[in-house]
Formats: sequence, structure tokens, C-alpha cells
Amino acid sequence: MYRTIFEIGPFALHSYGLMIALAFFAGIWYVKKRSRAENLPFEKMLTIAYILVFCGVIGARLSYVFLHLPEFADDPLSAINPFHGDHFGIAGLNLYGGVILAVLATLLYLRIKKQPLLPVFDLFAPAMGLGIGIGRIGCFLNGCCFGIPTNLPWGITFPPDSIPYAYFGSQPIHPSQLYTSAYGWILFVILHRIIKRKRFDGQVLAALFMMESVFRYLIEYVRYYETEMKFSFLGMEPTYNQLASLLLFIGGLILYLKAPRKLYRETDFPEQQASIS
Repeated sequence: MYRTIFEIGPFALHSYGLMIALAFFAGIWYVKKRSRAENLPFEKMLTIAYILVFCGVIGARLSYVFLHLPEFADDPLSAINPFHGDHFGIAGLNLYGGVILAVLATLLYLRIKKQPLLPVFDLFAPAMGLGIGIGRIGCFLNGCCFGIPTNLPWGITFPPDSIPYAYFGSQPIHPSQLYTSAYGWILFVILHRIIKRKRFDGQVLAALFMMESVFRYLIEYVRYYETEMKFSFLGMEPTYNQLASLLLFIGGLILYLKAPRKLYRETDFPEQQASIS
């Protein structure tokens, strides 16, 4: 755990924010490279990247607040107020909530601009793996999104001033952030190989949905969650993320089976420039 990289007066560079910024720029770099390779207009892809990021953060925050309403009952403005005494920032995000709003906003933008959906989402799918691989390292350094106790030899402990220590003390816990980071890099490699050989638009997106849903369903068993994130069903206590994972897998499977077996044409982007810098 290494929450703060350095401090200069009131300014502090936090490891989580740094890794999220690196994830964003790495994703942009990848999208630019693939845009050139597939002769897609990078300028439009950059606009979509901004939509994905900003709407993703908003959606992730809103879904977290919705799932933790009791925390904000006495002070509703704390859900959006970044000023908290001697520190600045907002803690508490839910990945799937961010993905849902980001995808819906991008769909609306593409519909308004009359641009094809599937080739664009295929282009961004591997970048999602990059984002997970880099961003979850930030979670590890920050001490959030931690695992449950384990006796496995690679179990880790966090320092006394961390959130994991407040819950589990000096007990070794699963490094769930590192599991997810490693998965993100594997996801990126696989999706990159698929996009270079894809047979139809939507194939990469469908693979992302199905792979992400399977991993996310499984990782929930070794990651710590508050009771607000769980519900009772037939004697079990799955998390809301596991429910979302099941729906995501079904969506990915339907997309894979039903997507038209064709690749985009350059005429699908009528405003495309002849050369893209």
C-alpha cells in the first residue's frame, strides 16, 4: 500500500488517481493505434473516449450511492461534495454502474451522429482490459477493493492506517486487486488478438462481455463486500455485481449469436477524412 506518491504543500499526488490517469492515456494510445490500423476516424474516437470516461465516473458514483444510501442519509450532499475537512476527493465507485451509464451515453452519441455501433465498441473493448490492468494497481496501492482472509501463501497484510486493517487487522487477505489487474492484462492480450482477426463486428465486444462476466462472478467469492452489496436468494447471498455479471454474460452470448456476420465499410463513416493523423 502506497496511497500518496508525494506532497507539495496542500497538493498531494495520490497513487490511485495517478494509475487511473495512466489507464486513461494508455487506452487513448491503444485506440489511436487501432483507429489507424482499421482506418477509423480517431477524432471521433477521442470524443467517445471522453464520453466513456466522464459518464463512467458519474455512473459509478451514482450506483455506489444508490447501493449505500444509509451512508448518505444524514448528509446527502456528501454524495457529490469533494471537500471533506482536510482532504479533497470522492471515495466510493461501482464499476458496473459506470459501465452502464457510459455505454448508454455512447449509444446515444453514436445514434445522434448516425455512426455504426459495433465497430466502435469493438475498438474500445481491448482498452477496457488495459484500464482494468492498470487501474486495479491503483486500488492495491490505495488499499481499496480488498479481499477476504486467506491461509494461502500469497495472502497479504495491510498497514494499521488502512481500511483493510480496520476490518481484518493483521490477518492475511486475498490480494483481489492484483488478481483483477492480472486478469485485465490477460483480457487485453486476448481481445487484441481477437480484434486483429475478427470475422464480424461485435465479436470483440461479445468476448469482452462474456469474459468479464465470468471473471467478475468468480472474483466476488474472494473480495470483501459490505452487507449492502449482497442480497438473499434461495439460501445464498450473491452480490449485486454477480447478478449484473449473469446479465452481462447473457447479453454477450446473444450478441455473439445474433450479430450480423459482416465487417464495417468505410462508407459507414461518411465524414471520415482521407488521411488520419
